[in-house]
Amino acid sequence: MLEEDAELEALRRRRLLELQRELEEARRREELRRQMEEQKAAILRRILTPDARERLTRIKMVRPTFAEQLELELIRLAQTGRVQLPITDDMLKEILKRLYSTRREPKIKFR
Repeated sequence: MLEEDAELEALRRRRLLELQRELEEARRREELRRQMEEQKAAILRRILTPDARERLTRIKMVRPTFAEQLELELIRLAQTGRVQLPITDDMLKEILKRLYSTRREPKIKFR
């Protein structure tokens, strides 16, 4: 009976250590994600005018996934020098038009 208790206790200890490691890893990943978000926000503050940032915020409320892709595209355009800085609201509208024009809308056929 004592041997079984010792084995059970050892299993519990290993499981507890495993859970602690998983929790620490999750915390580390969350901290890294938070730092990356802060860096992205700082870059966007530098490259966008207040009006353009406001438009991007509204887009993010309605279409978060699209806004995420747009943010990355804006940062890429700024880093490669393919757009004049700061990006104004009008420039952002033009970029949005270009992005929307390249997206294929699904065609619905009625029979």
